[in-house]
Amino acid sequence: MIWAAFALMTGAVVLAVLWPLGRARTAAARAPDVSFYRSQIEEIDRDLALGLLTQADADVAKAEAGRRLLRVSDEPIADGKSRGGARMAAVAALIAIPAVSLTLYLALGHPDLADLPLSTRVAERQGQSEVQSAVRKIEDHLAANPNDGRGWDILGPVYMKMGRYEDAARAFGNANRVLGDTPERLTAQGEALVYAAQEAVTPQAQEIFNKVLDMQPGHPVAYFYLALAREQSGDRAGAIEAYSQLAQGTPPDAPWQPVVRARIVALGGTPPAAQEGPKGETADAVRAMPSDEQRAMIRTMVDGLAARLDADGRDVEGWLRLLRSYKVLQENDLAKAALVKARNALNADPDGLSRVNALADELGLKS
Repeated sequence: MIWAAFALMTGAVVLAVLWPLGRARTAAARAPDVSFYRSQIEEIDRDLALGLLTQADADVAKAEAGRRLLRVSDEPIADGKSRGGARMAAVAALIAIPAVSLTLYLALGHPDLADLPLSTRVAERQGQSEVQSAVRKIEDHLAANPNDGRGWDILGPVYMKMGRYEDAARAFGNANRVLGDTPERLTAQGEALVYAAQEAVTPQAQEIFNKVLDMQPGHPVAYFYLALAREQSGDRAGAIEAYSQLAQGTPPDAPWQPVVRARIVALGGTPPAAQEGPKGETADAVRAMPSDEQRAMIRTMVDGLAARLDADGRDVEGWLRLLRSYKVLQENDLAKAALVKARNALNADPDGLSRVNALADELGLKS
C-alpha cells in the first residue's frame, strides 16, 4: 500500500514538471485561436450596431471573448528546437525523478520498518487529545483555586511529559509553596528549570539544588546537577571532583553512573574504580531513602530525560543514557519503544544511529 502511495506522489511530481513543458505551442498552431476570438469580438460589435444586443449584453460578451483572447495570446511560443528540447526534458524527468527519489529513499529511509497500524495512530491522537483536554480542565480549576497544592503537584509531571518545562517548574514551585518543600518536588522543579534552559543549570536551579542538599545531604540528583553547573562555569577540576564523588558514592548499577563516568572522561579525568559498595554522604543519603523513594527518584530522572528527547531527539548521548536506564530498571518494553524513537529521530545522523544500534545489540534489545 505504501509503495502505491509513493508511486502516486512521484507521478504528481512528474506531472507538475511536465505540465509547463506541454503548454508551449508554435505561433502557427496558435494563430487560428487568436483569429477566432478577434472575429467573435467583431461580430459582437456588428450585433450591437444592428440592435440585436443591448449595450450591457455586448459588454459582457466582449469581456469574455477578450479574456479568452488574452489567455491564448499569453501562451508561450515554441519553435521546433524548443519543442524538441521539451520532449527531451520530459523523457529525462520521467526517468530521473523516480530514479533519484528511490535512490535517496533507499539511502536515507528505512523500508524494512513495519508500518504503524492506522488504529494505533488514531488511538495515539485520541490519547493526546484526551490528555490535553484533561490538562485544560485542571488549569481552569487551578486558575480558580490557586492554593490547591495537590492539583499543582499532579500537573507538574504532566507538563514535564508534554515538554512544557517552564510550566512544569511553575507548577512544582506552587506545589512546594502550598504543600511545603520536599526534596522530591524541589528536585523536579530544578530539573524542569534545567530543561527549560536547554540543560543549562541556571542560578535559580542551583539555588534549588543546594536547598535539596540542605534538606537531604548527598542527594544524588541534586549533586549531579551541581557538578554539571561547575562544569558549565568552566571549573573543570571542581566538576571532576564532584562527579568522582558521585560515582564513588552511589551504587555501580545506578542509571546515572554511565553519564557521570562519561563526563569525567570528557573533562580529561579518570573515573574511579568500581567499588563493591558506595561510600560517603551520597551513599548514606541513598541508603536512607526507602526503596520506593529511590525508585521514584530514578523514575523522575528517566521520565524527564524521555520527555526532553521526545521534544528534541537529536541528542545521541541522551538516547544512550535512556536505553541504559530502562535496561537497569528492567523495563525492556520501554527500552524497545525508546529504541524505535531514537532510530526515527536520528535518521539523518548515521554516526549517531550506528552508536544507538551498537548499544541496542549490547543490551540485547531485539526490534
